[in-house]
Amino acid sequence: MKTPRRLILSLLVGHLLTTPPAMADENGSCESALKEKDQLLITLQNDNTQLSHKLVDLETVPTINADTLALKSQQKLSEIAADVKNQRQSLAEFEAFVTWMTANLSGYSKYIEAGSVAAGFAKMLPIPYAGQASLLTKFISQGLITLNSASVSISRYLATSRDFVAKVDALNHAATSDKAQNAATVARFADERLRKEMNDTRTKLASISELSASTLSFLQSLNHYLGCTDEYWEKTKSFITRSDGDKKEKGFLSQSIQNLQSKAGNFNGRLKNFEKSTEKDDSLIASLRVYNELAGELSARYAVIHPPNPVKP
Repeated sequence: MKTPRRLILSLLVGHLLTTPPAMADENGSCESALKEKDQLLITLQNDNTQLSHKLVDLETVPTINADTLALKSQQKLSEIAADVKNQRQSLAEFEAFVTWMTANLSGYSKYIEAGSVAAGFAKMLPIPYAGQASLLTKFISQGLITLNSASVSISRYLATSRDFVAKVDALNHAATSDKAQNAATVARFADERLRKEMNDTRTKLASISELSASTLSFLQSLNHYLGCTDEYWEKTKSFITRSDGDKKEKGFLSQSIQNLQSKAGNFNGRLKNFEKSTEKDDSLIASLRVYNELAGELSARYAVIHPPNPVKP
């Protein structure tokens, strides 16, 4: 039988023998947890590095805001204004040609009226009413309407373009804080008025070019007919006044052809440049509308993100 002392000693030895395995399990668990924490820390560090790189990339990417769009609009508007100034110089010459053409077309009508009754000649007429000799006077009346319509369009575009150039000049000298709003206002003016009247004028001038070409063709055919027979000349005597007769009609007709060729040639040359300029500006004005729409969207988003502070009573 063991004594109490031996019994206690046996219990202590048993406890010591069974303790090390439990501590080994606990130490193993701690070591595993430390490894997991180290791995998690490494992952977080890698994620942080990647985020830092992304932030750098985002900072280097150019951003667009309302002020940037306003600056681009101002640059486009200045470019259009420079073109419009050149167009206005051409418009003055177009207007002079329309005035000259209107005066001379009335004079040509005497020859057209005579040609409409000249035997066999009406079939040769290279004008819109060819083959309808009795209706040739409509060519003159329609031509005068076309010339008048073009004159009105030119006058309207001259006034609108003058206002546009003045608005752009004012925008360029405006305070920086007002440029965004002013640029949007001038861009709307260009889109709603300048563009419309610019394109209308281009269309009307093209019709004048066609009219002058038809008139020139007719006069050249008429001159050829005069050189072949006196039948036309005999019939024109009743349509030409004494003062007209003093001009030696055949020579006067040849001179009219030369003048029309020269003036129409200059007109068509300037018209081609005008058409190229207005087509370019038409595209630029279309881009201004896009800038305005984007600027409006950006301003709306900014207002949502940065609402104004409420006014304290």
